[in-house]
Amino acid sequence: MRISVGRKAHFNAAHRLHNPNWTEQENKDFYGLCNSPNYHGHNYDLHIKVKGEVDEESGYLIDLKILKGIIHDEVEDAFDHKNLNLDVPEFLNLIPTAENIAAVIWKKINRRLPAERKFELTVLLYETERNYVEYTGE
Repeated sequence: MRISVGRKAHFNAAHRLHNPNWTEQENKDFYGLCNSPNYHGHNYDLHIKVKGEVDEESGYLIDLKILKGIIHDEVEDAFDHKNLNLDVPEFLNLIPTAENIAAVIWKKINRRLPAERKFELTVLLYETERNYVEYTGE
């Protein structure tokens, strides 16, 4: 039986959208307020979905306590109340757009899922109530 399970999480983080290959004016024109040299913040909502075959012995696709721990370690502890540009190693040379944040989260969580199981992972990241990105590792 194939099924999906999910877990929601939340973190607050600051960032600045800035491409070091562009001039200050090009960055300001393209990113607007998101290019503020003083950074700006978001209250991110994260939805993680894992899809796969239910384990016949346990009846679980994945123990949600395990998924909760992975999300806590890899996302909440790593990103919450941080400046993504300055405090998170993955973004030292990567612009922390919502797209890139979702892809980084996907990689961090995917590498912690049990390798012997064939899971499909989806990361849905809401930067605001109306703006979100979805990443499936493709």
